[in-house]
Amino acid sequence: MSLSGLPLIGVVACNQQIGLHPFNIVGEKYLLSVVNGAKGFPLVIPSLGVDAPIEAILARLDGILFTGSPSNVEPHHYQGPASEHGTHHDPKRDAITLPLIKAAIDAGIPVLGICRGFQEMNVVYGGSLYQKLHEVGTYIEHREDKKAPLDVQYGISHPVNLVAGGLLHDAWGCDTAEVNSVHTQGVERLGEGLQPEAFAPDGLVEAFSVKNAKNFALGVQWHPEWKVTENAFYTAIFEAFGQACRQHAATQVR
Repeated sequence: MSLSGLPLIGVVACNQQIGLHPFNIVGEKYLLSVVNGAKGFPLVIPSLGVDAPIEAILARLDGILFTGSPSNVEPHHYQGPASEHGTHHDPKRDAITLPLIKAAIDAGIPVLGICRGFQEMNVVYGGSLYQKLHEVGTYIEHREDKKAPLDVQYGISHPVNLVAGGLLHDAWGCDTAEVNSVHTQGVERLGEGLQPEAFAPDGLVEAFSVKNAKNFALGVQWHPEWKVTENAFYTAIFEAFGQACRQHAATQVR
């Protein structure tokens, strides 16, 4: 693959203990979605738990993808109650993603947040999260069957209604779309400055954009990276993100 003309897209890693050693890891599906969906080249941004040179990172990237993860944002970041014992957190990821999201959007770097990334964006803008959506009592089942094959877990689960005139509606060109549903948490209070882009049939906010953002800034609760080229709606999301990244790259002198 030639890198000539390809936007460089940062993909944030999770910090995870594997055996005796900590690793920074990114699911290959996210990397491939950048290559095959956004038509860019992914560069992994590690979560090391140290002060990151955010300005230097942003100066070298044309977009950033904030991925899903087995971990959840630590609830103290949104003044939520303590998580149930055994909940998987990743404080080193929180330390890089939360400041990086706001800095990237303020700098006009295209941003796409998926699942945890979507929830991180909501928290950054002052929103809060349901930690166990299935216990709230007013929502449909949004969790996957973890015993099912991956194609079933990430298969189509429910429709979403797209907000007319929104970024997502413009990219897809239709009022509705079908998505997978692989999440336990969800938006409780939408962050200030965020505008809904899609709703689940139960009224849950499933996508939002950042009002008055200088560039593409979208968060989605579902997983459009899953076999992105086999689902036209997912492809449309990554194509819109990739186009924004290319346009940003064209303005940079490096």
